Amino acid sequence: MHRVCYTRWREVNNGLFKKVDPTVLKETLYIALSVLILSVLMQAVFLVIGRWDYSVLLGNLYGAAVAVGNFFLMGLTVQVCLTLDPDEAKKRMKLSQQGRMLMLLVLCVIGGVLPFMNTIAVLIPQLFPRIGVTIRGLTMKDQ
Repeated sequence: MHRVCYTRWREVNNGLFKKVDPTVLKETLYIALSVLILSVLMQAVFLVIGRWDYSVLLGNLYGAAVAVGNFFLMGLTVQVCLTLDPDEAKKRMKLSQQGRMLMLLVLCVIGGVLPFMNTIAVLIPQLFPRIGVTIRGLTMKDQ
């Protein structure tokens, strides 16, 4: 039974990642790079104001992973919704947004209550994907 479950899990997950649209991967990598750059800047700010310690680094790593993961899940949802009729796509997007917001809330609370993570350093990276998207939009208008 265990082997059957594992085999099925592997088939589903391999199928999911083989079917990820290259655009979703490209945009997720762009967001991950944006989050990395903004995270380095945030670390520098904490260092300059004298508030840096290991909890800032751990909180930043955790918060950044949550933010990029959320963006990737959104991309997967959009990819799936493009194949659906408009009404079904609207329902799926709304359900996805609600689920991802609940996931963000739970994961940020977990990161915030853990004593070895700085709460501010967990929360601030949740803004980084939006900043990355905005910067990309401003730079692409010129092209």
